[in-house]
Amino acid sequence: MTDQATRLRQMVGSEGETPPRGGQIPTAISSAQAEAWANVRVIAVTSGKGGVGKTNITVNLAIALKRRGHRVLVIDADLGMANVDVMLGTASRRHLLDLLRPEVKLDDVIVETPHGIQYISGGSGIEKALEYDHAEKLLLQQKLADCAARADLILVDTGAGLGRNVMDFILAADEVLLVTTPEPTSLTDAYAVMKAYSIYAAQKNLRLIINRVYEQKESREVAAKMQRAAEKFLHMPVDCLGYVFEDTAVTKAVRRQTPLIKAEPNTPAARCIDALAEALVTGEEMHVKRGWKGFLQQIFNFST
Repeated sequence: MTDQATRLRQMVGSEGETPPRGGQIPTAISSAQAEAWANVRVIAVTSGKGGVGKTNITVNLAIALKRRGHRVLVIDADLGMANVDVMLGTASRRHLLDLLRPEVKLDDVIVETPHGIQYISGGSGIEKALEYDHAEKLLLQQKLADCAARADLILVDTGAGLGRNVMDFILAADEVLLVTTPEPTSLTDAYAVMKAYSIYAAQKNLRLIINRVYEQKESREVAAKMQRAAEKFLHMPVDCLGYVFEDTAVTKAVRRQTPLIKAEPNTPAARCIDALAEALVTGEEMHVKRGWKGFLQQIFNFST
């Protein structure tokens, strides 16, 4: 696995930038921290546009992975939006950039949830991150390095689109899960992310998740279209991790601020997300059918 310490250094800045204003220059992360990072699997979950279900998938996927014995940490890197807080119905007192304050430790920003996962909130005002100098970024790097002691799998919920912050997180991750829907503008924006990734990623490992499909066949058709485009124009292989069915239970769970996989575990979408987790762990192809109950729920717009 690629050295995560190196990846993190790439994300937070390069040498030769301005020292901190009136402060002590932090040292690089320790060799012990670097070794710990090498054993952590970091997956960025991203999308070309907002509103495609990226954060909902991230949170529920984290819970499904926890059930499989993983120690999971979610980092809300959809900067300034605090979407993970909303999905979980929680409120964090501190967020990622509070780590730049000397008195704030990693434990102070990590939120424990009743679902067995931990997360770091993106908070608000975090878009100012680009204004921080190299030493401040290095301090953030040092404190985040200790995440390796708390998790063996880190899911980074990025913002949507191609902003600098988004690309930083995507390029620093071991793997990228690109969430899209069959809707044309979603596919167009997802392709833009694929194109940027194909240009800048040193080691390419991107997989698709097709959200809000009505049947497995639709997912296969959408994935095949994206794969052909990536192969022909980007010369980059793109796999499809799987799909999530359109499901009215998703909206209800979001409104209740309860993860779908906990609130309605037997619904079609929840079973799909559970299968996505299994595919991530085992590498096997997922196969989930909507079933008769799922068919009725979708047609009559109810969940029992």
